[in-house]
Amino acid sequence: MLHNIKAVLFDLDGTLVDSMWMWKDIDIEYLGKRGFELPPRLQKDIEGMSLTETATYFKDRFQLSDTLEEIKKEWMDMARDKYCHQVKLKPGAREFLEYLKSHNIRTGIASSNGIELVHAVLKAQNVSEYLDSVHTCCDVERGKPHPDIYLLVAKELGVSPRECLVLEDIPMGILAGKRAGMKTCAVEDVFSQDQRKEKRKLADYYIKDYYDILKETYEVLKP
Repeated sequence: MLHNIKAVLFDLDGTLVDSMWMWKDIDIEYLGKRGFELPPRLQKDIEGMSLTETATYFKDRFQLSDTLEEIKKEWMDMARDKYCHQVKLKPGAREFLEYLKSHNIRTGIASSNGIELVHAVLKAQNVSEYLDSVHTCCDVERGKPHPDIYLLVAKELGVSPRECLVLEDIPMGILAGKRAGMKTCAVEDVFSQDQRKEKRKLADYYIKDYYDILKETYEVLKP
């Protein structure tokens, strides 16, 4: 999987850290305060959106009077403690990051989350030193499944797209990596288990956890 790869780019939520459960809880609480129930397909509808795009979606769909900045701030306040004290790295993620650093393979984060929370969880898990570039979709014009965020991180790392491997947990993210011209690896996550078939169809590789890469027990989906 890492043959001829000079940079590994990670999505954050559901990919590097186990946090997707938290965002559903936050959406339920946030909408409940305003008298709304969580729509069945909402999580699917906002996949890959940047934080600002998601706030715009909520404001328009639920006719919220709050500004985009007020919406985002409330989400950040609700999530901060969970990111610092409850969210954990995916199994084998720390060991994989250590492996990449020891083999001089560049690393980057390309997240749809807010930059404050990205840095908060990386600091809480003591892995900031292993990431050479950290960006979110708010840094680019279009969120996933557009390739903008992955192209930005690769450019900052000084690595061509064809020499990059993308790790993602949802189809929209995998599409973003593929559209950037990069190899893609789908990561198992409970939150997206109903999309496993679609993830396998899109990605080049599939892992249950990061030990699969270290032990070379990953699945090759495309020759």
